[in-house]
Amino acid sequence: MMKHVLYLLLIAVCTQSHADKPNIIYIMCDDLGYGDIQCLNRDHGKIPTPGADHLAEEGMIFTDAHSGSSVCTPTRYGLMTGRYSWRTSLQKGVVQGYAPCLIAKDRPTVASFLKTQGYHTGIVGKWHLNLQYLNPASGQPYRQKDHKSPPVDARIPDGPVNRGFDYFHGFHHARNMEAVIENDQVIAHDPVINMLPRLKKHALAYIEARAKEQQPFFLYIPLGSPHTPIVPSKDWQGRSSLGPYGDFVMETDSVVVAITQALEEHGLTEKTLVIFTSDNGCSKAAKIGELAAKGHKVSAHLRGSKADIWDGGHRVPFIVRWPGKIVAGSTSDQLICHTDLFATLADITGAALPPGSAEDSVSYLPAFTGKPIVSTRKGIIHHSISGHFAYRQGKWKLALAKASGGWSSPSEGKAPPGAARAQLYDMSGDVGETTNLYRSQPERAQDLLKQLESDVTRGRSTEGPRSDNDIDTIILWKSASAGKGKKSRGKKPKTK
Repeated sequence: MMKHVLYLLLIAVCTQSHADKPNIIYIMCDDLGYGDIQCLNRDHGKIPTPGADHLAEEGMIFTDAHSGSSVCTPTRYGLMTGRYSWRTSLQKGVVQGYAPCLIAKDRPTVASFLKTQGYHTGIVGKWHLNLQYLNPASGQPYRQKDHKSPPVDARIPDGPVNRGFDYFHGFHHARNMEAVIENDQVIAHDPVINMLPRLKKHALAYIEARAKEQQPFFLYIPLGSPHTPIVPSKDWQGRSSLGPYGDFVMETDSVVVAITQALEEHGLTEKTLVIFTSDNGCSKAAKIGELAAKGHKVSAHLRGSKADIWDGGHRVPFIVRWPGKIVAGSTSDQLICHTDLFATLADITGAALPPGSAEDSVSYLPAFTGKPIVSTRKGIIHHSISGHFAYRQGKWKLALAKASGGWSSPSEGKAPPGAARAQLYDMSGDVGETTNLYRSQPERAQDLLKQLESDVTRGRSTEGPRSDNDIDTIILWKSASAGKGKKSRGKKPKTK
């Protein structure tokens, strides 16, 4: 009874303060490179992106924003939880579906947190954090080896609506994109070329529906494009001079245009914070070399692309617009990460972070008004597809890899003979990561390594009570430890 009364009081407080809380729309593209946005790549950006460019004109560009990883799943976990994904059992790669959700049932998410603050929460797009598909008759899980695509009517016990969202329309990941999910059920099989138009339609419908309500909303739009399959719809084919990838980027940007227009039509522009970004760098599947030959550099001035430990793998477009709060046409060079969304939302709503949450999250709200970000975190940790680590503190970046740590050449297995076991760069004067200072500045490298080790073993990178990683052993030196070490669950984190 007492818990029920307290809950009603909480709802009452949230309702009273609705007018002070902005709507929040978070648009995250999939495999969109830093250089794919024209306003971020004036010299070598050949794809028109009027939607993102217009947001930048009316808002702020963050030039040093990073995803929590250089691939899909770990970035999404960090965004939703404010915690690095390598603290879980997922030490490399991505999840494949047909398995329990990577986010523990009792772990707070940005969605569950915002619900306590009076928000309606919706997701339209790609989940890619694992979920199970249950036979509606027997209640037993379908197995991936028996079903290339989850059957229509399959039930989902641990998807977005079980992790804090009131509404979900979308799909799990690219290999099952034809399986359309709404809330906790597979509702249809639809050709993959229809997915992006479908997401655009449902995102706009959500905005229209919420515009009729007084309750603030959080709409997370993790688009599945321009990730493979690269399938621009008929109306967009041939629009760019760069082939299907350029066309698909343009169609993806059209979603931003449509959302901006919808907010204006419904009188929500002034009440809404819009964030536009990507989950990691551009994929090799876009035919990066062919695009470069036509003058388009997907990573702009950065080295590498999706999957890499170099910045092209995880430095992402990041544009925010909040009329009346953010100066139009402004820029910030402060260092931020996708894991920072959770703490930022707490700052915006004026609420404390829930216990046992957001261990790697720092609010970037002060940067919106040009103020320094106040952080107890010493630096940001980067992670590649193969699990290679890097640590960024101020202008310095230490990468525990001999080469790309990912898909770009040279890969780890093909590093030049005699290559240093790690890389150290001064990002203030060498953002292209061309001059490795690891051997000439060993003390600097050792200081960064010690801080990385501390952030890993404490279970958090911010100040606060020590937390537990989900596994016992986290191997930092992946190239030196190939094939060694077992991953096991435990409460005492270690490093090797």
